[in-house]
Amino acid sequence: MNLAELQKKLNAAARLQMQTPDDRVPYAFEKRVMALLASRAVADRWVLFTRGLWRAAISCVAVAIILGAVSLYLPAAANNGKGKDLSQEFENTLLASADQTDYSTLP
Repeated sequence: MNLAELQKKLNAAARLQMQTPDDRVPYAFEKRVMALLASRAVADRWVLFTRGLWRAAISCVAVAIILGAVSLYLPAAANNGKGKDLSQEFENTLLASADQTDYSTLP
């Protein structure tokens, strides 16, 4: 079918429909809708940004709570027979340089 001919037919059908106004639409409906759209505030970008940050913060807290609960309720590893606590090993590592004082330079 020829596109130009189809366009003419569609335009003629639209003009025919425009000549008979529809009684279902209230008077000046489009003006009221346009006035309502114009009165709406423009979306603030900072509001959208902070909403995203709050959602991210909430999800991070949820993940932290879940991982904390899992670490409390799962049995501890055998620690390869060493029997040492991680906090004790960390403290020994930090204080290792303080324990190696050179006493030969003291008066």
